[in-house]
Amino acid sequence: MATTTGTPNRATRVKQRGPGRPEGTSAVRDEIMDAAEAQFAELGYAGTTLREIAAATNVTQALISYYFGSKYGLFEETFLRRGQVISRQRTELLEALLARKGKPTVREIVHAFLSPTLALRSTPQGRAFLRLQARLHTEPPEISYKLRTHAYGSSTQRYVDAFRLALPQLGELDAYWRVTLMVGTYLYAFSDTHRMEEMTPKGLYDPEDTEALIDQVSRFVVGGFQAR
Repeated sequence: MATTTGTPNRATRVKQRGPGRPEGTSAVRDEIMDAAEAQFAELGYAGTTLREIAAATNVTQALISYYFGSKYGLFEETFLRRGQVISRQRTELLEALLARKGKPTVREIVHAFLSPTLALRSTPQGRAFLRLQARLHTEPPEISYKLRTHAYGSSTQRYVDAFRLALPQLGELDAYWRVTLMVGTYLYAFSDTHRMEEMTPKGLYDPEDTEALIDQVSRFVVGGFQAR
């Protein structure tokens, strides 16, 4: 009887439980999405291959296809895995503000919008997602529009309404413009572009100072919302 040598890959080590459903599905799926997140963030959708992701996680491309169907299916699930959590947290924070007595301030609304995303900067995987999210805005419309709307459409609309509540003089078109500019500001500031390190004298800027980061972004965005 023939034997094999060497370490089997993940696909061959996974035991079957039920018709075609491997054990440990959740853990393996998460490992694949973690690797995909880093690859998509670094190389973009077109520059990433399933072969590279399979190699990074020691699984077969067939197993990736089994879980996600296609490269786009993997991209979609990888993005929505965190994007939908961010959206839900934003909504919860906003609802808590609106439930209080009195109108929330513009700064409070801005902070509620930014906080869930800022929290991701505390881990390398979270930072990879922030880069992926920023890169999504440069991906072709057939890739990016649907995902952005799916993940953030509803919660972002609620923030547009909240800013108009806090600033009754703010016109509808201005509100959409300023929310869009807020998104662009935080995407750039949170996604490790290293521009501040390049521009500022050595020792003046601390890239790990999260409190300073959210304070600077919040002040800039609040000033923009309040501008006449």
